[in-house]
Amino acid sequence: MVRTSPTFRRRRLARRIRYLRERAGLTQEHAACELDMSTSALSRKENGDVITSVHEARSMMDLYDIRDPELLDLARAARERGWWRAYGVEDRGYVDLETEACAVQELSLMYIPGLLQTEEYMRAIFESDSFSSGSQSVENDVSVRLIRQHRLTDPEHPLELNALVDQAALERAIGGPQVMRDQLRHLLEVVQLDRVELRILPKSTGWHLGLEGAFIVLDFPEPEDNDVLFVSHPVGSVHVEKAREVQQARVVFERLFAQALPAEQSMRLIERAAAELQ
Repeated sequence: MVRTSPTFRRRRLARRIRYLRERAGLTQEHAACELDMSTSALSRKENGDVITSVHEARSMMDLYDIRDPELLDLARAARERGWWRAYGVEDRGYVDLETEACAVQELSLMYIPGLLQTEEYMRAIFESDSFSSGSQSVENDVSVRLIRQHRLTDPEHPLELNALVDQAALERAIGGPQVMRDQLRHLLEVVQLDRVELRILPKSTGWHLGLEGAFIVLDFPEPEDNDVLFVSHPVGSVHVEKAREVQQARVVFERLFAQALPAEQSMRLIERAAAELQ
């Protein structure tokens, strides 16, 4: 079972210590002085840029005159290593967010979304990565992605996926005809899962808002956790938590979903694409 992300827990810890300070009626400057740290240091902790230690959390509880066992638990959990580190993978920020999310909306333009990829398809992608550091790195990346896929069927830690895929992704034979044919057949199977919804944007759609760039919106179960817009690029990624921008991306996704082929027609298009690779 995939565990909660330490990075995500660090964000929760940051929100908690900021809330406790504000509830105590102290400014950042005053609190920092009493905690014997600079204002900028406290600011970094309250923004989640730096982890707050258990010792610092105890000092904050004394200063804010509150007993909060949950704060100590968060401080300990925030220092845990991500499960993917066991595979030698230094995550760029997405896996830790997805680990805690309850739902994913993904728009993919040129390739099949990672959660729906076959092992050989994803291996072909990782092997072509110019930043890959060798065969072991490829195998580690494959292992992490396969583990992520387990959540689509995990009853204890479920994840729902709504995927919008441009027709171009069906026609790009990543890994060669056989790998691509197997990948398309896999799509026809995985869409039978209750937690997976897949729609295809056909070429006949012409220009659409999604052509500005692929993106992912992650939803979280706790109200205090901001939903996140995640956008990857060749040398990294960015994630956005501003509610207005996340909502704009969600509106784009919903409009594109309405433009996409219905489920049955999407499946027929995938079947035709697979047949053309015979």
